[in-house]
Amino acid sequence: MKIELNEITVKTLTDGFHDSAEQGVVAYDGKLDIRPPYQREFIYKDKQRDAVIDSIRKDFPLNVMYWAVRSDGDYEVIDGQQRTLSICQYVNGDFSINGMAFHNLQDDQQQQILDYKLMVYFCSGTDSEKLDWFRTINIAGEEHTDQELRNAVYAGPWTADAKRYFSKTGCPAYGLASNYLRGVAIRQEYLETAIAWRSDGKIEDYMSKHQHDENATPLWQYFQKVIGWVKATFPEYRREMKGVDWGGLYNQCKDKEFDTDQLEKQIAKLMMDDDVERKSGIYPYVLDGDERHLNIRAFSYNMKREAYERQKGICVKCKKKFQLDEMEGDHIKPWHEGGKTNATNCQLLCKDDNRRKSGK
Repeated sequence: MKIELNEITVKTLTDGFHDSAEQGVVAYDGKLDIRPPYQREFIYKDKQRDAVIDSIRKDFPLNVMYWAVRSDGDYEVIDGQQRTLSICQYVNGDFSINGMAFHNLQDDQQQQILDYKLMVYFCSGTDSEKLDWFRTINIAGEEHTDQELRNAVYAGPWTADAKRYFSKTGCPAYGLASNYLRGVAIRQEYLETAIAWRSDGKIEDYMSKHQHDENATPLWQYFQKVIGWVKATFPEYRREMKGVDWGGLYNQCKDKEFDTDQLEKQIAKLMMDDDVERKSGIYPYVLDGDERHLNIRAFSYNMKREAYERQKGICVKCKKKFQLDEMEGDHIKPWHEGGKTNATNCQLLCKDDNRRKSGK
C-alpha cells in the first residue's frame, strides 16, 4: 500500500461537484467518487456539518482525509465522506449557516474558504488493501456500524442494489416496515436486519456468497414476504411489535396455520397481564408457547420471605431445610394456568429442585 500526502484547496475539491443521488456523487473536476458502493449515506447532523464549515472559516485544521487511487487514475473517498460532502454542499449553496449561504458572504470571505487547504492522503494498492485500510484507520467523526464495515468488505453490485431497498431515507423498506423495525435505515440497520433474517444470523456468509450478484431482488422479495406474513397473522398493530425478530418467526412458522382471531384474543389478554414484563415477547410466545419470551415477573424478596417462614425453610420437593438465599420462588399454580406472582401463590424450592423442575 503506497500512501502519499497532498494539499488540496477547497476550490480544487469542489470544482465539478455533482450529486446525482443513485447515480453517484463526484467532485474534484469529476475525478473524485465521494460515495463509492461501500460508503455510508450522509449522516451528519446540522451541528456537525456546520462545525466543518466553521473550522474552515476560522482556519482551524480538519482531520486528514484518505482517497484511494483507482487503476484509471481517478479517486474514491476511503475516509472523509461526511466532511467532503459538507464542504461541497456549502460551496454549492445547498445550505446556509445562521442565514448566511456561501453566496451571501463577502468576496474575501468566499476566497478564504476556497483557498483553505485540506490534507489528503492518496492511497494506492489492491482493492483488498484499500478496504483493509478503510477498516483499520482511525475514522474521524461518526463511528462506523458493523454493517457499514461489512458493506466495505463485501462491496459490489449486490451491496449497491441492496442499499437502494434498505439504506436510503424513505427507502422501500422504510415505507413497508418502519413500524416493525428498530434502527435507522441510513445507518444500515434495516439492511443488517433483513440479511440477519434471511441468513439466520450468518450475515457475513450471506454477503460473501452474494457479493457479485447483479442485484439484491431475492432479499427484497424475502423481506416483503416476512412483513406480509406478519401483517396477515397479526392484523391488529401494537407498538410492542416494533423490533420483534419477525424473520426468525417467519422462518419457523410460515408453513403453519393459525387462527388469527384466537391469537388476537390471547395477545389482548396477555397485554393486560401485569406478570408479563416483556410485552414484545407475547408474539413469539403465542406461536411457540415458550414462557421465556415473556420474562414473567419474579417473586419479590418479601413474597419469598413470607413463603420461607410458612415452610419453615423446608423445600417442598426434597423436604430438606435450606437458608433463604439457597432457595428460589416457584408458582404453586403455574403461571400458564392462571397462577399469579403473589405471596399466596409462592412456594420455595431449593435451587437444584427448582432448576430440575424448570428443565422439564
